Amino acid sequence: MGRAERATESAAGTGRTDARRHHDPSVRGFASDNYAGTHPEILEALALANGGHQIAYGGDEYTENLQRVIRSHFGPTAEAFPVFNGTGANVVALQAVTDRWGAVICAESAHINVDECGAPERVGGLKLLTVPTPDGKLTPELIDREAYGWDDEHRAMPQAVSITQNTELGTLYTPDEIRAICEHAHERGMVVHLDGSRIANASASLDVPMRAFTNAVGVDILSLGGTKNGAIFGEAVVVINPDAVRAMKHLRKLSMQLASKMRFVSVQLEALLAKDLWLRNARHANTMAQRLAAGVRVVDGVEILYPVQANAVFARLPHDVSERLMKRYRFYFWDEAAGDVRWMCSFDTTEDDVDGFVAALREEMGKP
Repeated sequence: MGRAERATESAAGTGRTDARRHHDPSVRGFASDNYAGTHPEILEALALANGGHQIAYGGDEYTENLQRVIRSHFGPTAEAFPVFNGTGANVVALQAVTDRWGAVICAESAHINVDECGAPERVGGLKLLTVPTPDGKLTPELIDREAYGWDDEHRAMPQAVSITQNTELGTLYTPDEIRAICEHAHERGMVVHLDGSRIANASASLDVPMRAFTNAVGVDILSLGGTKNGAIFGEAVVVINPDAVRAMKHLRKLSMQLASKMRFVSVQLEALLAKDLWLRNARHANTMAQRLAAGVRVVDGVEILYPVQANAVFARLPHDVSERLMKRYRFYFWDEAAGDVRWMCSFDTTEDDVDGFVAALREEMGKP
């Protein structure tokens, strides 16, 4: 038996594996929708995509079919560029719509500003022009605080506006609000990027298709989320307006976001988007957030900070209560000095999870 034959036999084995479970699947929390596992339908899709050989780096049949699915949601000019993660999607997308001297206007609370370790600036070479907002949402008036100085060589040139739907504070833009932003930005020669890491939750809450607040209102490019909605990993940059971008393929590779076995990213997005899994998952997560908000809202000493419009609940409660509660359920401080916390629901959050958490909160608050 030759080396290749022995390797094949060894790899095939007997169908057994030495892998073992290292966690307790009964442990639940409200720290992040990234904590959730993978939806069973996506696992099934991955198994279907496995086996045999497919062209690497996006030449596979799954990535080709994903384009058809993407166009059904975002219009006939849309093209998807699968990537590994949300930060990668944002960095690639923003590089594609800006020059080396360009700047991006965004909310001060935007993920690209707060939670990406400076990647848009350090990796993408971009300047972020941030604007304080009361609810995480930009408006034309807020954009104009930084939309100036295009001919000033001493200032980074505003070339793009980046918004998040739903926002980092769990709030939503209406389609009309995004239309107004797009028209305002386009009039000033800027393009509009939408960070859609939780775009499905926004669509479910607004009860409109994703196209209603993207291609239908003027968004040029978006980062499409999958991981927070039931995928193992994988997002995509969706180019809606091809005239607004350049060199996407090269930028994806340059930014280390080109998957060699891309079929395993594409098939996850296909499984989410080809039918209604994306919407079912998002609706469920949103519903659980509403249940959570209703349960904690009536507890004296707990204040809900923002409208609960998607799958996030932001609240303020005594610091010591949060610390004790964190030993029972994982979640994070949003602003520890103020006592603000964030509770996230996911596609696999159950009513029992929510009710158990509310009961634990009442106990820690000393409420019967």
